[in-house]
Amino acid sequence: MAAFFSSLGNNAMKLITSLRWYDFLDIAVVALLIYYCIKLFRRTRAVHLLRGVFLIIIIYLAVNVLNMSTMSYLLNRLFSNIVIVMILLFQPEFRHAIESFGRGRDLKKIALFMRDSTLQREFYQNAISSIVMACMNMSENRVGALIVLEDKTPLGEIIGTGSELDAKISVPLLENIFYPKSPLHDGAMIIRDARICAAGCILPLTDNEISRELGTRHRAAIGMSEASDAMVIVVSEETGAVSIAKEGKLLRNLTSGQLLEHLNAFMLPKEEEKKPKEKRRKRHEQE
Repeated sequence: MAAFFSSLGNNAMKLITSLRWYDFLDIAVVALLIYYCIKLFRRTRAVHLLRGVFLIIIIYLAVNVLNMSTMSYLLNRLFSNIVIVMILLFQPEFRHAIESFGRGRDLKKIALFMRDSTLQREFYQNAISSIVMACMNMSENRVGALIVLEDKTPLGEIIGTGSELDAKISVPLLENIFYPKSPLHDGAMIIRDARICAAGCILPLTDNEISRELGTRHRAAIGMSEASDAMVIVVSEETGAVSIAKEGKLLRNLTSGQLLEHLNAFMLPKEEEKKPKEKRRKRHEQE
């Protein structure tokens, strides 16, 4: 046993010493590509197709172990053209990824997440302030709005029903999108990572009974919150009331302060209840 571990250690040292600087660059590029592909598939319906591919691979391995000749022949024919099959299955995702990378969207996002955490927090706080101000302005002017804040559940299929934007959140842009004569004002806006991801999207309607005072926007907001973990903001065109839908429940007639509080709790990372410095200061005071 000792000889085995000694041999393993020697082989590992030989491998490490034989690596060149561009080998590390090669590994970093491959890791980045894997991360990019996982991120791409996680955001769309392609994740379900990918699960199906992995299931087929597991079945293929099981068939070979059990020596099932007919199934083995069929699966061998399938895997002989696996590259063409993958291109056909994931053609929309590959095209979207190449276009997005060419426009530099993902490079900007990677740069954002490499920044200091304080800058990230300020970025989210500015986005939240713009959302609150725009909602209050639209409430005052009786302009209807439907804003979906994506959380952990990917909304790729919902985004596909509208027009993709990828724009920084600002008060004028939010108000212009929901302006009654705008071509995108009837649909929902999707916000992902504190950026406007899409507008004019179609949301699923709830099947549950709701108050007759509420219209299609509220029914869509509740339906979206039932189908995902997203938070949905609704501005009523008839009354100007601002509401939010979360987990199938609707909170109505929110003030600007209440809306700000809900958005901070939903979008900002949770902080520790007590900072170490504050703990030390209180401990000294007690002593």
